[in-house]
Amino acid sequence: MLVLNYRVAVLAIATVLLSTPLNAAPFAYISNQLADSVSIIDLATNKVVNTIAVSGKPAGVAVSPNGDKVYVSTPEAHGFAVIDARKQQLLTIVKTSNGALGITVAPDGKRIYVADWFVNTVSVLDADSLEIIKTITVGQSPSGLVVSPDNRWLYVANRLDDSVSQIDTKTLTVKRTTTVGKHPFGLAIDSRGERLYAVNVESDDVTVLETARMKPIATIKVGALPYSATLALNDSRLFVTNMDDGTVSVIDTDSLTNIGLIEVGEKPEGIGTHTDDRHIYVANWFDKNVSVLDGKTLQVKETIATARGSRAFGQFIAK
Repeated sequence: MLVLNYRVAVLAIATVLLSTPLNAAPFAYISNQLADSVSIIDLATNKVVNTIAVSGKPAGVAVSPNGDKVYVSTPEAHGFAVIDARKQQLLTIVKTSNGALGITVAPDGKRIYVADWFVNTVSVLDADSLEIIKTITVGQSPSGLVVSPDNRWLYVANRLDDSVSQIDTKTLTVKRTTTVGKHPFGLAIDSRGERLYAVNVESDDVTVLETARMKPIATIKVGALPYSATLALNDSRLFVTNMDDGTVSVIDTDSLTNIGLIEVGEKPEGIGTHTDDRHIYVANWFDKNVSVLDGKTLQVKETIATARGSRAFGQFIAK
């Protein structure tokens, strides 16, 4: 009886261990465009634990909701790379179109969306088969992509058209297109899907959109050449990378005012929030590193060395 109980206990423990994700702790996946690689950072230690070669000048990053796959756009390889996050190795390369840049995954993990900078389209792919379901024509030079938390809408920043398109994910057609600031690039959406933030590179500001009507409700000035944004602290703060200033602007989302400025590395672009909703990770293109910010104290906690051209454009932190 004791032997049987022992065996049952061992079996139960083994089952738990086997069913627990190998990468249960959050990881960040930093695309290093000039080094043709992706750095994997263990966010428990803030150390680079692996670097994976990815050719084609990797730029955009999207992590599947369950954390088992990472999709990295490769503009010069005309598509995206698929990384097995459990094994931390390259699985395959998928061809989509000539200028793949922005990339995102649906909240249910069933679809991948890829924006093509050159041909003004968004490719919709089945995440299982990696086949293109449909190609949607949008504005000029689509870049940032984000899907609403309820999986109902896809938003696209059309950089050269100074606009954001709202796409119906059921019909895969454009419902509305709204004018924002000059040359929108990065997008961020709140956890309720009610507000969308478009980061405008050439007008040095952020347009705040009410998603229900796709109407601008505010324009907030930030630093020089802002590129990307992320929300933290229960959506109460928006953090925006200012590429030309080497800074991150901090916006209070209640008052919609700029309340702080944090110095980071040179040419910051990609920015993402840790699963703790407090710490912010900023990829610094020129400095080949990532700055870790404390969202409450607005201080830089540490800096993590990565590789040349760290870009990490998109949702690069596993949730």
